[in-house]
Amino acid sequence: MLGFSPKLPVGEEERLWLDSGFVRLEAMLGRKRLLEAEVILPDAAHFPDAFDGSEASVEALVHRICEYMQIDKTRIKLEIFPDEAEELRENSLWSIATNRPAGIYFGHESVMEEDGKVVIALKSSVLKDPMVLVATVAHELGHLILLGDGHLDDSTPDHEPMTDLLTVFLGLGIFTANSAARFQQHDHGGGWHSWSMRRLGYLTQEVYGYALAKFAAERGEVKPEWLQHLSTNVRVYFKRSSAWLAKNASRMTPRRIFLVGRGE
Repeated sequence: MLGFSPKLPVGEEERLWLDSGFVRLEAMLGRKRLLEAEVILPDAAHFPDAFDGSEASVEALVHRICEYMQIDKTRIKLEIFPDEAEELRENSLWSIATNRPAGIYFGHESVMEEDGKVVIALKSSVLKDPMVLVATVAHELGHLILLGDGHLDDSTPDHEPMTDLLTVFLGLGIFTANSAARFQQHDHGGGWHSWSMRRLGYLTQEVYGYALAKFAAERGEVKPEWLQHLSTNVRVYFKRSSAWLAKNASRMTPRRIFLVGRGE
């Protein structure tokens, strides 16, 4: 009986970057962080605090994400800026398709608080979509880990997509993957409606599908329960990637090649 080889949703260049990205993050943070990361779900168990869009409720959510990412919450200051604050656009470290920032990380000495805190600024409209809000916060806090702690710097060519990948590595990939493409319905009145899509972040749904499959494979998870929380597209890409990884495990580059010089 003939069988069909599973096809990856990403190209070979993307796959190699993702594989090496996991190894780079492991070298920075340790493999234990990957293996022991709690997969954060969009449910009341992980986000039990009442959320009403107020600054206090946003701060409580940010502090909870800090806990999940093992970040000292006292290192950051939260700010919320209106959508029309266009002058902040060029400072954005995570943009959507319209080139307007969903969140901003101010970690440079010239813009840090006098007490040394970094500023995490969020666009007010992001507060209306909890999935995007968590994804945005996770990405901006990822900058604190990678840039703020000196693992990467602004000159690293792929530091932005690496920050997206970090959210997967630390267990918050469901939020960033599901937010990679968001569909919105617009009511124009008179019975006229339209749909639009915006892209959030630097990685596509296809790339997230492979990254999450790689995350699960590294942890020995064959059919993780959290799979049900992925959007339809990402879930499809995850399953295709998982099938490919299972079939091609023998051709994967050994980890020890990437970890030369790390003492392992």
